[in-house]
Amino acid sequence: MEIKSTGVKSGWLKNMIIKRLYFDKAMSCAGLSQLFDKSIPSIAKAINELIKEGFVIEQGYAPSSGGRRPLMYAINTNAMFILAVAMDQLSARIQLIDLNNNPVAEMATVELKLHNNDDALPQLISHLNNYVEESGIAKKKIAGIGIGMPGFINAVEGINYTYLDAGGESLSKYIAKETGITTYIDNDSSLIALAEQKFGIARSQQEVMVINLGWGIGLGMIIDGKIFRGYNGFAGELSHIPLSDNGALCVCGKRGCLEAEASMLVVAEKAEEGIKKGRVTSLKPHNGQSKLMGEDLMEAANQGDQFAIELLTDAGYKIGKALAILIHIMNPANIVLSGRGAKVGKILMAPIQQALHKYCIPRLSSGTELLISSLGFDAELIGAAVLVMENFDKEERAK
Repeated sequence: MEIKSTGVKSGWLKNMIIKRLYFDKAMSCAGLSQLFDKSIPSIAKAINELIKEGFVIEQGYAPSSGGRRPLMYAINTNAMFILAVAMDQLSARIQLIDLNNNPVAEMATVELKLHNNDDALPQLISHLNNYVEESGIAKKKIAGIGIGMPGFINAVEGINYTYLDAGGESLSKYIAKETGITTYIDNDSSLIALAEQKFGIARSQQEVMVINLGWGIGLGMIIDGKIFRGYNGFAGELSHIPLSDNGALCVCGKRGCLEAEASMLVVAEKAEEGIKKGRVTSLKPHNGQSKLMGEDLMEAANQGDQFAIELLTDAGYKIGKALAILIHIMNPANIVLSGRGAKVGKILMAPIQQALHKYCIPRLSSGTELLISSLGFDAELIGAAVLVMENFDKEERAK
């Protein structure tokens, strides 16, 4: 998406204003002036240009605080759109949204297996191009594509070292070239943490651990108000904390990892085994289709199915054991249960707390609040949109 400019500095300032209004919804000239350390006349000029170009609208006057009420400005939510993509190991959700993070086209959910699938990248690109074409939205109206995906990801270089090999080329640049739209990628759990910090229950929090309860178990870490990525970008692999030496074999090749013991895929597999052994439950077998079983299991648990609750309770206790380790190391103010599994957050809460009481030093655990996300399954899509807008002022847009 290209913003008209009379110079490099003017273009940067206008992009920064758009970015800020996306996150803060409405601000005055004086507020923007103070934020960017620019004169009020220069801010007013940039805003007037953005109003003429259709990116900014007047929202009315702020509530009275005793003095003259300032005029507030907001983003025109339909000035441009964002293509948000949320991927897991089995599928991808594609959603075109406006600058209020509201959908403007029907979401597409496509089967897209990442593991041992050499065709995954061309399939993804085909789905993206088809979605944009069917939406009827011109590419020049799309600010960018934000993609959350599992794997070891270098977000700066746009490389996923685990999935979607682009032949050594930057994955984000490759997708941008094939779609004609500026593209950014990041780890799914990091984007979920970003969504929770910007628009969710962890809004404006400085020290938060966000647990991505999906088919795997991810972790996004907010430290000092920023996403913490570690030395080479791979921090947050909570799913591979070893819980035992003799546990189930994990996809990473190790035994006893949290993901191999308590992920939603593992819980779904245990449900299938229990049904075969004659456990009393409302659940029906899905013949190895773990995704369908996982969805049904969470629904059944929320409806009171005792077998489903039992499975989730066992998983929650193991997650709590891992969180005890995390609390001892990071001492966070909050831990947020987010992602797909947030819908059974209330069921998981009790066994997690039980494990924390057993394994965590009380002085540490008492200072950490366990929260359930209000964004839930939408968090990754919102995080993908945030990723685009976080970079809105940094690079030249794809033409």
